[in-house]
Amino acid sequence: MNPYLILSNISTWVVPCLIFMAIFYAYLRGIKVFETFVEGAKEGFGMSIRLIPFLVGMMVAIGLFRDSGAMELLGNMLTPLLKILGIPVEVLPLAIMRPVSGSSALAITTEIMKANGPDSLLGRMAATMQGSTDTTLFILAVYFGAVGIKKTRHALTVGLFADAVGILAAIFICRLVFL
Repeated sequence: MNPYLILSNISTWVVPCLIFMAIFYAYLRGIKVFETFVEGAKEGFGMSIRLIPFLVGMMVAIGLFRDSGAMELLGNMLTPLLKILGIPVEVLPLAIMRPVSGSSALAITTEIMKANGPDSLLGRMAATMQGSTDTTLFILAVYFGAVGIKKTRHALTVGLFADAVGILAAIFICRLVFL
């Protein structure tokens, strides 16, 4: 039998089986499953209402950054340095937007792949950058704000440093492996 088909069938049923097992286990322990679910849904709805101002603020900031030309200006300023370091200028918008917005970064990655192909060096760099970095500013603004964390201490510095390391590592490793 085809191993791919076996794994495909297993992966189709793993999540539903885990959910069923959790519900069954809760039932055996005497937990009122439906009431607990409804209570959690109420909490989730309240959380989403508290998140709206942070999401709107973040989306406005992202829109202003892109539409004002600030991203292009920053890219133009950094181009000479990037050429010296051997970093492709085409991935700069992705490197700038990835810590800010996952959806914007995904759109930029898609543009890079459409222009250069997914198997190109730039396509592989973009995909590796997507996988090795996170949306640091989004996390700080939305999640920290939603739970009321006001003193982020070194979270911003460490998060952006980790993003920078992920971006540089993606470029270095892709150049090493795919060139």
